[in-house]
Amino acid sequence: MATRLFSRLSKQVPDWPTYLASRAKDAKDPRLERYYASGTPDPDTPIGEVPLVAMDLETTGLDASRHGIVSIGVVPFTLERIRLSEARYWVVAPRRPLSAESVTFHHITHSEVASAPDLDSVLDELLACMAGRLAVVHYRPIEREFLDAAIHERLDEHLLFPMIDTMSLEAVRHRRRHWLWLRRLMGRPPASIRLHESRQRYNLPAYTGHHALSDALATAELLQAQIARHYSWQTPVGTFWR
Repeated sequence: MATRLFSRLSKQVPDWPTYLASRAKDAKDPRLERYYASGTPDPDTPIGEVPLVAMDLETTGLDASRHGIVSIGVVPFTLERIRLSEARYWVVAPRRPLSAESVTFHHITHSEVASAPDLDSVLDELLACMAGRLAVVHYRPIEREFLDAAIHERLDEHLLFPMIDTMSLEAVRHRRRHWLWLRRLMGRPPASIRLHESRQRYNLPAYTGHHALSDALATAELLQAQIARHYSWQTPVGTFWR
C-alpha cells in the first residue's frame, strides 16, 4: 500500500486536505487520528500565513525497509519567526542495529540508543509538535518513507502528510536541463543541492551537519531565504507542497 502511494505521490500532488480528513476518519490509533484531524491549510493559502515545522531525521542507512530512525529534530517556525523555544529533539532506539558507518556519520553511539526510548513512546509528543503545521524537509524521501515505515511496523497504519522540500526548490533553480548543459559545456560539475551548499548560495551561516536538530534549523532558515529571494509571502502554499 505504501509503495503504491509513494509512486502516486511522485507523479502528482494529492489533494492533501481531503486525504488528511479521510485518514482522520479511518485511523485506528488515537494519536494518528488527532494528528490527521488537525488538518492542513487550503492550497490557496498564502505561504506567509502558514504555520510550518522543519523536520530532520538521522537514520542507520538510506533504505527504509532495512534501516531505522535514530534521532528526530523538529523546529516550529513561520516565514517571519523561528520558534527555537519550541524546538524538540529525540534520540530513539532503532529496530535495526547501528553500523560503524552510521555511527561515524551521525555520531549517535550504541550506548545512546541502548538507553533511548522507542519511537512509539515519543510519537504523541512528535505529532503534537507537527499538528496544524506544514512540514518542511530537505529531501523528502527520507522523512516520508522512514516515518511511514516506522509507524507501519509499530501500528500497522500509515503516516503520510504534505511536505515542502527545500532540496526540490533548489533543484528547480539549479538542475534545469539548460543550466546543466551550460555547466558541462564550461567544464563545471552540476551545482550541489545538498543542505550545506544550498545554504551557502544564500549567505547563510555554516552549521555542523548530520545532527537532526541543527539540520532542522538549517532547513527552516533555508526555506525563509528561498521564499524571500525567489517567491513571495503571497504565493499559494499549494505551489510548494508535495
